[in-house]
Amino acid sequence: MSSSQTQRRRSRPVLIDPFHAIDISRLAHELEAAGQNVIHMEFGQPSTGAPRSAIEAAHRVLDTDGMGYWESPALRHRIARHYGETQGIEVDPANILLTSGASPALVLALLTAFEPGSRVAFARPGYVAYRNSLRALHMNPVEIECGADTRFQLTAAALDAIDDFDGTIIASPANPTGTILSPEELASIVACCAARDATIVSDEIYHGLTYAAPATSVLRYTREAFVVNSFSKYFSMAGWRLGWLVVPDRYLAAARARIGNLFLSPPSLAQHAALAAFDSTGELEAHVATYRRNRELLLDALPRLGLDMMAPPDGAFYLYISVAHLTDDCVEFCRRMLEATGIAVAPGIDFDPQGGRQFIRLSFAVSSELVVDAIERLGAWLPIIARSLVSPPHDHETSARTS
Repeated sequence: MSSSQTQRRRSRPVLIDPFHAIDISRLAHELEAAGQNVIHMEFGQPSTGAPRSAIEAAHRVLDTDGMGYWESPALRHRIARHYGETQGIEVDPANILLTSGASPALVLALLTAFEPGSRVAFARPGYVAYRNSLRALHMNPVEIECGADTRFQLTAAALDAIDDFDGTIIASPANPTGTILSPEELASIVACCAARDATIVSDEIYHGLTYAAPATSVLRYTREAFVVNSFSKYFSMAGWRLGWLVVPDRYLAAARARIGNLFLSPPSLAQHAALAAFDSTGELEAHVATYRRNRELLLDALPRLGLDMMAPPDGAFYLYISVAHLTDDCVEFCRRMLEATGIAVAPGIDFDPQGGRQFIRLSFAVSSELVVDAIERLGAWLPIIARSLVSPPHDHETSARTS
């Protein structure tokens, strides 16, 4: 056998972990098709559709524009203006690249900023795609355990304790916890990375979804960071697959070369719709008000149901909840909950392969009526699960099932 044949045979795809929430969602849809009433709280997507103005704009464009590969100058300028309105900073539209959602923006940032073998640090628990995208790109994820003492957030001190890293991914508000970095901590992280010549990728897709102080963009403290954002969350346009990446000047040519070869351009229709969505502040803020109400309902009810260990949800629309007193297998727990109650949630192991087996993530980006329904279903089912830990399961466990 030739050496080239041996090399080809030895080559294997990089192994990455599955996204268990997708499996839960698949089961949820199967149960739904079979007639079960399911409350979908497993994915981080608004249950509302795109703003009315965006849909109206899309209808007009469908009738008048043949469309094609395109990057909207007007949309890039409007996003730049958005930074001035929300963060009080000036961003050059030339530094904004439009992408088909935040996921390609993340991959583009990683490909542009780092090379195979680079060590990139981020918080654990953290979004599953950070770890798996780095692995798929032959980079090395450096996961930093972050617990309740740091509000499940990365800190400058934790980064500074690492011997060697080439960059970091930060998220504020974070997924799965909803916690926000304070301006002071964010500034400290920027200073730490600057001293270590490490590049920052800041995931800011949940900006606009906060319940106390607003989230601060890393661009207030440095223009050497990559910033990922999206129309999927605050703008309620997940299915339109549109995001953007703010790129530092020194990386701009390299990023444009990569986006042109790998991704071309995002959907033209989505770009037209997104431009119109900026005119729907009242409608979008009404969604935030619903999420705020849902958050209050859950924070009031869940501790009374025995679920009182969770990350403080400053933003986004998640609760990261400990179920350590009920299980050490969150995947099986989520399946069991879904089958018994019709409530679909995400297993914590997606976000923390080590400590997440005793956590679940619940998305409250649904209507308040569904949140109330979910609380009632959990109130009927959780005592059954608790009793089953000290006695054999009873036949009436499925009595909490909703049809």
